[in-house]
Amino acid sequence: MESTLRIACSRSSLQQVRDFVRSYLSSRQLPDITVNQVVLAIDEVVANFIIHANGENESQFLDLQLTLDKHDLNVEIADYGDTIFLPAPHQSPDLRDYIRQGRKGGMGMALVNRLMDRVEFFTRGNHTVCHLSKHLA
Repeated sequence: MESTLRIACSRSSLQQVRDFVRSYLSSRQLPDITVNQVVLAIDEVVANFIIHANGENESQFLDLQLTLDKHDLNVEIADYGDTIFLPAPHQSPDLRDYIRQGRKGGMGMALVNRLMDRVEFFTRGNHTVCHLSKHLA
């Protein structure tokens, strides 16, 4: 079962993404916690693409593809912006240090890596793609 969505690179598109993912997963008998984790992870990656890779340029777009194969969810988020966006390799931030410094932000990808089984960023041609996967028991 596969479903796709194209959105403009605008923060206002994030609700559409959350609704799309939640609707897609609603056909499965999944615990709410699992659905919420997947929605949160995809929302974070899409927000990073919109804000950091595309500067909220509404003339740019992202494609989302969700595929469910038996018990494995695969998500592909393709960015068609003008720049390649490959986040730094995952490093678990020191939460005490973050709190001590009063830092805000920078925790999203650490959260995504905890919520999903696999997180990969790569290029396809001159576009950036993020692939997320999660085994759904």
